[in-house]
Amino acid sequence: MAKYIDADCRLCRREGAKLFLKGERCLSKKCAMERRPVIPGMHPNTRKKPTEYLTQLREKQKVKRAYGLLEKQFHGYYEEAERMKGKTGENMLSLLERRLDNVVYGMGMGASRASSRQLVNHGHICVNGKRVNIPSFEVKVGDVISVKENKQKKAPFVAVKETRVVAPKWLEFDPAKLTGKVVALPQRDDIDLNIEEHLIIELYSK
Repeated sequence: MAKYIDADCRLCRREGAKLFLKGERCLSKKCAMERRPVIPGMHPNTRKKPTEYLTQLREKQKVKRAYGLLEKQFHGYYEEAERMKGKTGENMLSLLERRLDNVVYGMGMGASRASSRQLVNHGHICVNGKRVNIPSFEVKVGDVISVKENKQKKAPFVAVKETRVVAPKWLEFDPAKLTGKVVALPQRDDIDLNIEEHLIIELYSK
């Protein structure tokens, strides 16, 4: 399977926005967007005025990179969202938010979506008491997400117990028990990333 292996900070600089790919580093002065907020390359300031297509493409790339997806997988979410009732853009973002790796990140158990994906891949996370190692697993209202009992003494989870976690309002999380619950479907205003999803829909619908 293809995988991005270059510097994560280059992605934020390329999209001109913080994608929070490096956890706490993104909130510090070491963040690349704080130190050098220009497009990577030899001549970052000589780019021409972006066309409508380029604006749409950059928005799609930004969302793909924020959630850590490749093109085929991301386009699959668009197609699924298009088949659902309601606004396609909002449906797509809701599906992305309901990925298990994103839920683990939202509950504060992973410093970034990438580290949360690793926790899921390594079998540390359970859904309704059953181990799930598929990051794209789609959670539903009422699902209980927890850390596998024999993994709770690992350093990352011990640190979570000592941290005050502010989870999105569609999630409940008890850091003492390392257990969370999906209490509602994510709504558009629950997503804190600066996303203009209509640009992505316009790009894919051409």
